[in-house]
Amino acid sequence: MERDLEGEAQVLRLSALSDVGRQLGGRYGVRGVPTFFLFDGTGEMVSYQVGRLDADLVKAEIEAMEK
Repeated sequence: MERDLEGEAQVLRLSALSDVGRQLGGRYGVRGVPTFFLFDGTGEMVSYQVGRLDADLVKAEIEAMEK
């Protein structure tokens, strides 16, 4: 995913077991692992996925935000 989105989006991976991962998991209500969040340029969450990541859906959402 990181290579596919290079230059378009910043991808950050966090372990749900790390201090930061637990803190953000609580903040955003993570109930399953893996969970993927998509934020816009202002830091607002625009979507999330729980389970296997649908990369095509993420790319489409990013393209829609760029318009």
